[in-house]
Amino acid sequence: MSELILHHYPTSPFAEKARLLLGFKGLSWRSVNISPVMPKPDLTALTGGYRRTPVLQMGADVYCDTALIARRLEQEKALPAFFPEGQEMITATFAAWADSVVFQHAVSLVFQPASVAVRFGKLSPEAIKAFLADRAGLFSGGSATRPSAEQARHQWPTIMARLEQQLQREQGDFLFGEPSIADFALAHSLWFLKATHVTSPLVDAYPAVLAWFGRVMGFGHGAFSEMTAEEALEIARNATPAALPDEQFDEPNGFEVGQQVVIAATDYGVDPVAGELLFAGREELILRREDERAGVVHVHFPRFGFRIEAQ
Repeated sequence: MSELILHHYPTSPFAEKARLLLGFKGLSWRSVNISPVMPKPDLTALTGGYRRTPVLQMGADVYCDTALIARRLEQEKALPAFFPEGQEMITATFAAWADSVVFQHAVSLVFQPASVAVRFGKLSPEAIKAFLADRAGLFSGGSATRPSAEQARHQWPTIMARLEQQLQREQGDFLFGEPSIADFALAHSLWFLKATHVTSPLVDAYPAVLAWFGRVMGFGHGAFSEMTAEEALEIARNATPAALPDEQFDEPNGFEVGQQVVIAATDYGVDPVAGELLFAGREELILRREDERAGVVHVHFPRFGFRIEAQ
């Protein structure tokens, strides 16, 4: 079995989601620290240009987007489940909503001036300017719409009041009774807000939410050890990609295995990745690409939230 290698950085909310997913499963993994901003030459040698954080590597297979990472970890270890039987649709759909709508509200709240002043207080003005410019590029060119800070402050109490009510009335300790992908998809945005005293009250004012948040964070990050980016690239270079999934599926737009295509996210971080289409399934797309540093790799993307075009 290939080691689980997570390419991430400590302050990324989606990386925190992935770390909690690994902790919930009780999995051991290797940690490769990446830059929060572009360029990321070691990461893009593996992904072919995809820049979002985090990325999961298993040998010469590279998994992009936490929605797909969760499904790959579910294959690695079925229980405890991210998608409990009979709740697959509702948990996945709620997770997609939380990862988009709630996350975009959290970003607006975190990047309002008072919060930025505290969060980046130890950085030079030049470093802050460079980070904000990088994020402006990350969130441009896609379909994602981030509310203004004013609108986010206006709507946030509604989101949290609904969540508070749900948790007060839910019979179990988690959003849908037992823990699921829904909990982790919501918790990472609240974790982002709780990083400073400026935005933490937006979470702390809701007792049931705060108690639930503590339970989710209690799953921890599992057991991990550090690895360098060069070591991860060497592992990819020396590995053979895993066998393709055994799934019969008719691609609705007529793309064929062996075709040269481009795949990119549609919401933000829309940098395209070009390669040979190896597999198109209901949940997953796989490209073959070759890099002088990483060798032959298979790059995996979720179907939902990504586009595919002929090259």
